[in-house]
Amino acid sequence: MSNSADLNKTHHSPLTITVIGAGAWGTTLANLARAKGHQVKVWSRRSSDRLQTALAEADMVISAVSMKGVRAIAEQVRQAEISSHTIFVTATKGLDPDSGSERQLPLLPSQIWQAAVPSHPVVVLSGPNLSKEIQQGLPAATVVASNDMAAAETVQFALSSPSFRIYTNPDILGVELGGTLKNVIAIAVGTCDGLKLGTNAKAALVTRGLAEIIRIGTQWGAKPETFYGLSGLGDLLATCNSSLSRNYQVGCGLAQGKTLDEVLAQLEGTAEGINTTQVLVKLAAQQGISMPISHQVDRLLKSEITPEAAVEALMLRDYKPEIH
Repeated sequence: MSNSADLNKTHHSPLTITVIGAGAWGTTLANLARAKGHQVKVWSRRSSDRLQTALAEADMVISAVSMKGVRAIAEQVRQAEISSHTIFVTATKGLDPDSGSERQLPLLPSQIWQAAVPSHPVVVLSGPNLSKEIQQGLPAATVVASNDMAAAETVQFALSSPSFRIYTNPDILGVELGGTLKNVIAIAVGTCDGLKLGTNAKAALVTRGLAEIIRIGTQWGAKPETFYGLSGLGDLLATCNSSLSRNYQVGCGLAQGKTLDEVLAQLEGTAEGINTTQVLVKLAAQQGISMPISHQVDRLLKSEITPEAAVEALMLRDYKPEIH
């Protein structure tokens, strides 16, 4: 898909990079690119310029919009004039709520982008990346995955720094699913901490949550080892151990007796795990996949069960082996 000569040339050359999305994550990625000496434009729905203007001569386009905005933005980009060598990077973690059925899996952001720009390489960026810590210059690592490894390496060179280490991975499905599915478990862990259930309970929840992520991820065709890497276990640990995580904050707030509307009113940005939970539970039911933690999170978000009852339901499940 990509022109390898052009990509090799860009490894050490300043690029023109357009970041779509001016939220915390988009702003952070834009700052990382500027720090490497690239020419960076940031565009959002509130920008005075047209998207076409922001895309002009872009070597790389980074999408950091919420899941609900991906389709509309990808459609605008599809209709725009784009350089033939442009690489698209998606930094959104979520499942498309308007797709998926008993026979078809819900679409991931990279799949929406690839359908919109079929002649361009698409790269997924995902990992344990709390934007506030990265903005403070604290060390972090992430993963870029693509079916076009030359494009992934270009993104790796473009955004890496002494405090932001980027690895490549060919398993685009596993990298994207790891970052998406962990948000559901983060809501559960936030609830656990909000109820002050202790370290043992939290460790059990994170571990069984990872097993749940691997179960559905491999069912979709991802490689199990990817989920033990930065975009799976790494992202899960970061999200489940920080009050900076929006999904963790949702679970914590519900455990403290707040309604979901009250929690969301105080939240900065989007908690993607809420939408992901709804899509995931529906899919798991259609395909007969056991997802007990996700199921209880879904019931909790719908106010069908209290946080205490959700924990009790998990603890009282039938006895079974840890590994099947």
